[in-house]
Amino acid sequence: MDLNLRGQSVLITGASRGIGRAIAEVMAEEGCTLHLAARDEALLGSVCAELSAKYKVDAHAHPHDLSITDEIVKLGAACIDVDILVNNAGAIPRGPLSEIDGKTWRKAWDLKVFGFIDLTRVIFARMCERRRGTIVNVIGMAGERPDWKYIAGSAGNAALNSFTLSLGGESVRYGVRVNCVNPGPIMSDRFREGILRRARLTFNDESRWPELLADLPIKRAGTPREVADAVAFLASDRASYISGAALRIDAGLKHRSPDL
Repeated sequence: MDLNLRGQSVLITGASRGIGRAIAEVMAEEGCTLHLAARDEALLGSVCAELSAKYKVDAHAHPHDLSITDEIVKLGAACIDVDILVNNAGAIPRGPLSEIDGKTWRKAWDLKVFGFIDLTRVIFARMCERRRGTIVNVIGMAGERPDWKYIAGSAGNAALNSFTLSLGGESVRYGVRVNCVNPGPIMSDRFREGILRRARLTFNDESRWPELLADLPIKRAGTPREVADAVAFLASDRASYISGAALRIDAGLKHRSPDL
């Protein structure tokens, strides 16, 4: 399906690997001008060079630490006129309340929660002035299915879900759509590292990691590309009547019986 995104510009945070990298590739396939942000300057530059050469699009690297307010302001100023913003940067550590101290919690939220909010504040204001634009936040299903062993992430994702739905309900008055996707288990680099570690601890054999996915609805994790395709659709005019919505990408896991 042609999403009619050719010629549009997109800013994607956390774009050097995983879901962010997959979103960047889908947008490049669609003919978008890429603005990719992440902390790893070398890796980010490599991704930009690869996608530019492969898809013949302009790709610009923006190495920034988006847990720092001044860095968010710089990135927002450099990309103020983008047509699409995809907030994706951030990884909140797992653990119950007893293991996540205040410093760890705040550091994680500076990137994943306040980083999303502060960058949106900059880009959204300009989109409203131009009366066009779309924002897609990549959050996570823990905001809809809280997990006490992932308490900081569950609370942060719930906050970002409310932020997205609240803003998206009003933004359409200004010609701007705001939505989010909530991925479940996705075979990103981070997820793969975690599942291999669990296999070593559980079986003393990391090659048995597929056994740990057997209880998932379709017995596998999702792929970054499956998330990226959904993001591209929500960013496109094909989704022109969708705003203030959360799309869960979990193969029905939220509604799976908890004893499975």
